[in-house]
Amino acid sequence: MSSVPSRVLMENPHLRMYIEELRLQGKTASYVEQLSREMRSLRSFSIIYPVGDPLFIHIESRPSERSSYNVISPFTMAPMEINKIVEKGLARLITPEMDYTTREEHEKLLNELLDMFLEIDDTLEDFDYKPIYRKGIVEKLAANQTTADIIRNSVILDKVYLGTLEAFIRDQYIEDISCNGVGPIFVEHKIFGSCETNISFSDQEELDAFVVKLAERIGRPVNFRKPIVDASLPDGSRINIVFGSDVSRHGSNFTIRKFSEKPVSIADLISWGTMSSLEAAYLWIMLEHGMSIWFCGETASGKTTALRAASVFINPSAKIVSIEDTPEIVVPHENWVREVTRQGEQGEGDITLFDLLKAALRQRPNYIIVGEIRGAEASVAFQAMQTGHPVLATFHAGSVEKLIQRLTGDPINIPKTYIDILNCVLIQSAVRLPSTGKVERRVLSINEIVGYDPTTQRFDYIELFNWESSADKHEFRGEGNSYLLENKVRTMLGVSPREVHRIYQELYDRAQILDLLVKSKNTDFETVWRTVKEVYHVGTQNVLEKLESVQRI
Repeated sequence: MSSVPSRVLMENPHLRMYIEELRLQGKTASYVEQLSREMRSLRSFSIIYPVGDPLFIHIESRPSERSSYNVISPFTMAPMEINKIVEKGLARLITPEMDYTTREEHEKLLNELLDMFLEIDDTLEDFDYKPIYRKGIVEKLAANQTTADIIRNSVILDKVYLGTLEAFIRDQYIEDISCNGVGPIFVEHKIFGSCETNISFSDQEELDAFVVKLAERIGRPVNFRKPIVDASLPDGSRINIVFGSDVSRHGSNFTIRKFSEKPVSIADLISWGTMSSLEAAYLWIMLEHGMSIWFCGETASGKTTALRAASVFINPSAKIVSIEDTPEIVVPHENWVREVTRQGEQGEGDITLFDLLKAALRQRPNYIIVGEIRGAEASVAFQAMQTGHPVLATFHAGSVEKLIQRLTGDPINIPKTYIDILNCVLIQSAVRLPSTGKVERRVLSINEIVGYDPTTQRFDYIELFNWESSADKHEFRGEGNSYLLENKVRTMLGVSPREVHRIYQELYDRAQILDLLVKSKNTDFETVWRTVKEVYHVGTQNVLEKLESVQRI
C-alpha cells in the first residue's frame, strides 16, 4: 500500500480535493490499484482504489458499525447550480443534425459541445464561475481548469453513463446495490462485506425522480399503474425497481445484482474453499458424460456463480442452449445459443422460460442451461432430461428434501417416479465460519439421486460429498459409494465392475490437475478453459504430466 501517485492526483482534481479534506480531518488513506482477498482479515482499514477514470472509492472501517464506502466522483462534487446552467447551455447548442448511435459517439458529441460552452479562466477560484451573456442568454460559462474538468466529467457520467450509480457498476468488488428508500444506498462488498455509502436520497421526491429517470434510461418506464420493473442494465446486471409508496411502505426502492462479464473460474472456487478439487473433478466427469446437475441453495448462496464456473467442463464441441430471465450465464463454448425471456406490453407478446425451454428441445442441444427454474418450466426440464437432453439449472432449495418437496408439490407437480431423471444435486450456502467469523460460500453437499421406492414411499439419494463445518473441510465418502460413477459412467466407458477403480483414479488425476492450477496461481477462467480443452484433446495423463513437469522447474 502507498500514497496516491502524483500523476493520478494531477489528472483527477476531485480526488486531490477529497484527500485534502481527509487531511484536514486528521485522516489518512492508503492507495492500491487492486484489492486482494487477504484484506478480508483486516480489522482496521482506510483504502482508496480506482474503479475506472475518473471514479475512485474510499472504503474505511468504523468501530461497531458497517464500513463506510465513499464514492469519489466529479458527479458528487459539481455544485447543482453549475450543472443546471451547463445543462441549459448545452441544450441550446444541440441541433437536429447532431446524432449518435453508440456510447462512444454520445461521449464525443458531449465533449465537443462542452468545448464550445466552457471557457477557461484561471483567475477564478475552484467552483467559482462566471456566466458570459449574449442578448440576455448564457452563451458560455467561465471557470478555472479544475472546475471545468469536474464539470466535464460530471456531465459525461450523468448523460452517457448511470450518473450516481456508475461507480457501483464499475466496481468489480461489489455484488449487490440496495436502496431501501429515503436515506443511504448500501452495497455488499466482496472483500469488506456490507457497507454504507455516501450516496443518499434526502426526501421521497428526490428518490422518485431518480427512480423514474433510471427506469426510462433502461427502457422500462415505471409509473403508478406499473410500479414494479425487473430489467437488465447495459452491463448485464439485474435490477428490480419498486416505485411509489402504494406498494412499498418506505417508498420507492431498487436493488441491483451485479453481473461480471469475466466469470469466476472453478479454480477460483477451489482456492477460496467454496468446493474441493475432488468435488470439482467429480462435476467434470459428470458433465463430460451428460449428467443433469441442479445447483441449489438460498438467495445469494452462489448458485449461478458455481454453475457458470462448472460449465467449462462440458465437452468443448457440444452445442449449448442457455435460457434466462436476465442474461447472467456465460459459457466459453463456440456453439452456444443464448436466449432470454421477453416481457410484452399489456400482457401481449410475452416470451417465458416455459416457451424458450419448449423451443430449445427442437434445437438439438447437447446441454440446456436454465438460469433459474421456479415453476411450470420444471416439467419441461424433466421432459427434456427424459428425452436425452441433460439440463443444468439453479433452483431455490436448501436441501435435497426441500428440492423434492418443491418439485413434487404444487405448482410444479413432477411425478415422484420421475425424480431420478435428475442425476445430481449440489447444495450450496453462505455460511459463517467459526474460525474467522466471516461469511463465506460453501458447497454443503453433492448428492446423487438414485430413485423412488413406491412401496416405502421413500426417495433414495447418496450424499457423496459433504462439508464439515467445524474443520471447514469437504469430505468424500470414498470409493465404492458413487452410484453414478460405478453404474452409469462405468457403463458408458465400457469398464468392467472389477476395474471400477480406474474411474476413481481418473477422478483423483483430474483433481490433481485442478490443484496444480491453483498452486501455480493459474486460476483465471481462460486458463482453466484451455486446460479442460487440452484434457479433452490429449487426455488426462498427458496434461497432468505436463503440469507436473512445469511445477518441478
